[in-house]
Amino acid sequence: MSGGEAMLRAVLANGVDTVFGLPGVQTYPLYDALKRHENQVRSVHARHELSAAYMAYGYAKSSGRPGVFSVVPGPGMLNASGALCTAWGANAPVMLLTGQVPSEYFGRGRGHLHELPDQLATLRSIVKWAGRAQTAGEAPGLVNEAFRHMLSGRQGPVALEMCWDVMAGEGTVPADGFSPASPDAPPEVDGDQIAAAAAILAEARAPMIMVGGGAQHAAAEVLELAELLGAPVASFRAGRGIVSEGHELGINCVAAHDLWGETDALIAIGSRCELQYMRWTGMMRLVDRPQAPPHLIRIDIDPAEMTRLKAHAPVLADAAAGTKALIARLGAKGTGATERRDRIAEAKRAAAAKAAEIQPHAGYLAAIRDVLPDDGFLVEEICQAGFTSLFAFPVYRPRSFVTGGFQGALGFGFPAALGVKTAHPEKAVVSITGDGGFLFSAGELASAAQQNIAVVTVLFNNGAFGNVRRDQQRLYDGRVIGSDLANPDFLKLAESFGVAAMRTDTPEGLKGALEKALALNAPALIEVKVDGEKECSPWPLLMPAPGR
Repeated sequence: MSGGEAMLRAVLANGVDTVFGLPGVQTYPLYDALKRHENQVRSVHARHELSAAYMAYGYAKSSGRPGVFSVVPGPGMLNASGALCTAWGANAPVMLLTGQVPSEYFGRGRGHLHELPDQLATLRSIVKWAGRAQTAGEAPGLVNEAFRHMLSGRQGPVALEMCWDVMAGEGTVPADGFSPASPDAPPEVDGDQIAAAAAILAEARAPMIMVGGGAQHAAAEVLELAELLGAPVASFRAGRGIVSEGHELGINCVAAHDLWGETDALIAIGSRCELQYMRWTGMMRLVDRPQAPPHLIRIDIDPAEMTRLKAHAPVLADAAAGTKALIARLGAKGTGATERRDRIAEAKRAAAAKAAEIQPHAGYLAAIRDVLPDDGFLVEEICQAGFTSLFAFPVYRPRSFVTGGFQGALGFGFPAALGVKTAHPEKAVVSITGDGGFLFSAGELASAAQQNIAVVTVLFNNGAFGNVRRDQQRLYDGRVIGSDLANPDFLKLAESFGVAAMRTDTPEGLKGALEKALALNAPALIEVKVDGEKECSPWPLLMPAPGR
C-alpha cells in the first residue's frame, strides 16, 4: 500500500473519525486514502492552514479526543504553526500529518517545492514530539509513537512527516501493523506525598482548590474533595466548568481573588497557578521558595511542574488518581476544616456585582448565557467580550468553555469553534469574537457554509484592536497607531457566503437574534455594534494589584 494509505490506516486504528486540513501535492495520497475510507472518517476542509489547525485544536479541547489535521510542508506547516504553539501552551492533543520534499532531494538544499532548511527541527521547537516515516512500513509504528507521546503524561501536540515519494509509493506493511497505541501508565500515587498533603489540610481552616486543564477528566473527584473540605473551587481559563459555577463551591477568578487573602492552603490540581503566583503576587521568587501561608499542595502529572513552581507538598500523579487518594486519606483522618459556605457565597455575590459593572459586555454575555443551554459551548477570543467572559460568563460543564490558553493568539476563536461544532454536532456552539480577530479567518465562512458547520458567531465590532488602542491612549498621551480598523459590511460579507446574518446593538436584541440563529441549525453571524469609547475595561478584575 502507499505511505499515505498506511499513515491513514494507522490513524484510524487509534479511533480517529475526523481529519481537518487542506490537500496539496505532497499529501495527495493521504487525501486519496481519506476519500476511499470516507465511510470511516470525515474529512473537513479549511481555506487556510492556520484555520485547519485551529479546527483540530477546538475539536480536541472540547472533546478530549485527539484532533488530527494535515497540511502541506514548508509554508503550509508554518502557516499552521501558530495553532501548534497554542496547542503546546494549552496541552491539547493535536496531531499534524504533513509531507516533505522527495527523498532524493532531502537535505540537499536544492530549493525543491515547499522545502525548509530543517522542517523537523522547526517542528520540534513547538511540539511535544515530531518524527519522520521513511518507508510505508514504518508509518504504523511511528503514528503510534506519535499517539503515545501525545496522550502520555501532560498531553500536547505532535507531528509526523513523510517524504513525497514515500507517501505516494508502494511499500510493504505488516498485516498486523494496525493496532491502537498504548499511552504510558501515569505515575503511581506516592503514599508519603499524600500524607504530607493531608497533614497540611488537617490544620487548614480556609483552603482553596485551583483547577486547570489537567483536571478536566477529574470533575467528580474534585467536587468530592471540595465538599469534604468545604473549599471553593477556582479556575481561570482551561479549568472552568470542572465544578459548575452554579454550585455553591464553584467560583470565578474575581471571587477567588477576594478569598485569596484569607486562604491558608491552596490545592492546585492540574494547574500552573497563574492567578495566584503570576498575577496576584507578581513575585517570581515564590517559584523557588513559596511563602506560607498559604501552604501550596500541587497534584500534577508532569514532574517538570514541580520545579517550575515548587510546592510545600508536591503530589506527582494523575489528577483524578491523586485527588482520589487524598480524599481517602482525609476521610480516614478528618480535616478539621471549618464551614465557610457563607463567606464563599458573599464572595460570589460581590464578584457578580463587580462583573456586572463591566459594560456593555457583561450585559451581552448575560444575554448569551440566558440563551445558550447549559451543555452548549462558548468559544472565547482575544477581544473585549472574550476577556470579560473569563469572569462574567458562568460555566457549568467541563470543556464547555474553550479558550486559547496563555498564548493569547488573536484570531483563534472562529476556526476553533468550527472544530468544536464538528466534535459536537448536536450541541449549540457560539463563537464570540471581535472585528479584528474575526478577519484573521473570515474565509472560513465558506467552509462553514459548504459543510454546514452550524456555529453561531457573535461579532463585537468596535472598529479597533480595542485592547491595543486603549493601551496606546493610556501609555502614549493619546497617540494611537495601527489599532483603528476599516471594516467591511459584515452582514453583506456573511451573506455573500450564504451565511445568515443579523445586526443588533443591545443585549435584548442579541438575545432575540441568538435564539433565531440557533434555531436555524446552520452557520450564522450576529454583528453587535459597540462604541469603543464606552467599553469598560475588564483588566482591573483580571489583573488586580499584587497582594500577599
